[in-house]
Amino acid sequence: MGDGGDPGSGCGQRVRIVVEYCEPCGFEPTYQELASAVREEYPDIEIESRLGGTGAFEIEINGQLIFSKLENGGFPYEKDLIEAIRRARNGEPLEKITNSRPPCTIL
Repeated sequence: MGDGGDPGSGCGQRVRIVVEYCEPCGFEPTYQELASAVREEYPDIEIESRLGGTGAFEIEINGQLIFSKLENGGFPYEKDLIEAIRRARNGEPLEKITNSRPPCTIL
């Protein structure tokens, strides 16, 4: 009766995520929050961080850029990233995430 969406079933394709972010911009907590949400949903996912340029928060899944803060001006919603991971695990084509939440700015 299951929907086949059990992340622990191991039936999906291998997914590797790379998040490149600007550490001096204070984006590390956002990365940690996102990585934690991804691992909670998909404990077997490989997620790695890299330091990026000013203002960067770029996410690749299996080498394909699926989100760019430089293009969108904000951060991705966790649900959109989780959906992209689900698609990647199922071997479906990935689409770029265009929704973004505004960055918090402390003046």
